[in-house]
This record gives sequence, C-alpha cells and structure tokens, in this order.
Amino acid sequence: MAEGRERDAGLSRRAFLKGAGSVAAGGALIQEVAAEAASPSRTIDGATTIEFTLNGAKTEVEVEPRTTLLSALRSHLAIPHTAAKEVCDQGSCGACTVLLDDEPVCACMTLAVLVHGRAVRTVEGLAVNGELTPVQRAIAAEDGTMCGFCTPGFVMSMTACVERNPAASAQELREACRGNLCRCGTYPHLFRAAERVSRELTEEIR
Repeated sequence: MAEGRERDAGLSRRAFLKGAGSVAAGGALIQEVAAEAASPSRTIDGATTIEFTLNGAKTEVEVEPRTTLLSALRSHLAIPHTAAKEVCDQGSCGACTVLLDDEPVCACMTLAVLVHGRAVRTVEGLAVNGELTPVQRAIAAEDGTMCGFCTPGFVMSMTACVERNPAASAQELREACRGNLCRCGTYPHLFRAAERVSRELTEEIR
C-alpha cells in the first residue's frame, strides 16, 4: 500500500510539475504577445495610409486596421481591382487568392496593413499588352471556366506554382490548387488545363 501511495504521489508530482511548466511557458508567451502589442511601433490607431506595389505600380491606400486586403483591393482603391472574389470570406474557397511577394494568400484573411512595403499581384496584372499567360491560355483553351468566380483564384495558384518551378508536373499543379474550390464542378477542365500548361512549359524548356 505504501509503495502504491508513493507511486501515486510520484505521478501526481510529475503531473503537477508538467502542468506548472506549461503554465509558465504559457505565461511567458502571453507576456511576449502583450509586450509586442503594446509596442508603439506596432500600434495602429484609426485609419492609416499604407504603401505597397500592386501589379508593378506603387500604390497608396487609406485603410482601417480591420480592413482586409480583399476589401482594400475591391473597395478602397481609386481604380478597384475586382478579379479577386469575395465568396466564403473564411479563407476556405480560394476565390480571393492573390500573390503576396510571389506567394499565394487568401486576400480575405490577410489584413491590408500587413502588406505595407510588399508586392501584391492580382489577375489584372498578369497579361502584358493583352497577351495572356500560359496558365490563362490553357484554362481558356480547356474551357476551364463556368460562372468564373473561382477562376482568378485557380489562375493565381497555378501561376505561383509555375513561377516557382517552370517544369512543374500536372500533379504538382493540381496540388498547388488544393485550397481552391469550384462550385460548378469544372475540375476536369481545370485539371486538363494544368496538364496542358505542364506539357507546354516542359516543351519550351527543352
């Protein structure tokens, strides 16, 4: 019995120490976050002007701290950029995908103030002098659009993939679109477009 009580006491002590360690670590993290939030350099009070590069052009826009990048693009610019669509507003459908420093992000889940000093690209900035990119041409050729709401997101996700790796396989392009949903069920056409892009870019490299 004494041995059992001792073993139980040992378990209790270990559990206590483990819990205490977790509380200490959590407390340290809370203090760090609180200190960071209190830093004057990180405090934004009311509307503020941010500067960023949008499709290669220097851009300024006044936003509130709560304004998302999607809202800034669609509703706060002198010339609205509406290709990125507001659909789920939860970062789960990919219709609002844009490239932030060449990486795909959901604009509906990205605060506009966080893009200050950075580069943003949308579908509007891809075609040069009216000439579509390989991704855009492939989606058009394979009839990869239906209602069109999801199309800009697929285009931007595929574009980021082929820019990182021009020799990306069709499977890699599919994987790049994992966060993009098509409510019209146009996936077979979009996947054929991915295969076309992969084939064409591989031939160009050769």
